Amino acid sequence: MCLAICPLGYTLAVFGCALLALSVRVVILFRTGYCSDTTRKDNLSLEFSVSQTILYARVSTRDQTIEHQRLQAEQSLGLAFDEVLEEKGVSGVGTRLREREQGRRLFDMLRYGDVLVVRWVDRLGRNYEDVTDCIREFIKRGVVVRTVINGLTFDGATKDPMQMAVRDALIGFMAATAQAQAEAIKEAQSAGIQHAKSLGKFKGRKPSYTRSQMEYVLAQHALQASASGIAMAAGLSRQTVYRIIDNPEKARIQLEAWDGSS
Repeated sequence: MCLAICPLGYTLAVFGCALLALSVRVVILFRTGYCSDTTRKDNLSLEFSVSQTILYARVSTRDQTIEHQRLQAEQSLGLAFDEVLEEKGVSGVGTRLREREQGRRLFDMLRYGDVLVVRWVDRLGRNYEDVTDCIREFIKRGVVVRTVINGLTFDGATKDPMQMAVRDALIGFMAATAQAQAEAIKEAQSAGIQHAKSLGKFKGRKPSYTRSQMEYVLAQHALQASASGIAMAAGLSRQTVYRIIDNPEKARIQLEAWDGSS
């Protein structure tokens, strides 16, 4: 009887050990976690990690649309995005990437192997120091950064000092160009406004609302009505409603500048 049971017990013991070893291996393979030094990352965890392709899109005013940035990226690079982070009405000059709502999400989401797509580096920001610091941090995480314009790719694949220097120099040049463009546009706008004021011709943009519409928007906002409901009732776009709510004094000044708009 013992001779018949022992082989069966031995087989079960071997099978149990095999299951235990397999379970341990599965746990190891699916263990994930971020490490700033990617060279120390467990190769087994990298093998089974799931990467994402993320588009970060930003416009500085609510009147602008973001949809064209997504379409341009899809058509130019042929990519499908797992996430699209949209930043609306946020300046790239005065607000750093980490200070923006979607920018903070971006830092939380990006992991080793992910691909970050932007139309150009100026979508990340127009501050030289901020843009270069952010891109270099992403690269250290093992993130690939791709631009739609020029089709550039920045990553940490190379360890050659000369190639790294060229990559970093290009990042710095693009970031500096983005800041220089923003400063040039601001100076040109300021000069144009001052010239028009000196001629007594500057009124600013003609308001798309009347005084009664403005007062209705502010009154309904004080009653905590939704922007969509206010826009529908007043016959205005949501963007116009937001502009009035965000800066009532500016809305009044614009109306006063245009005599026929009230």
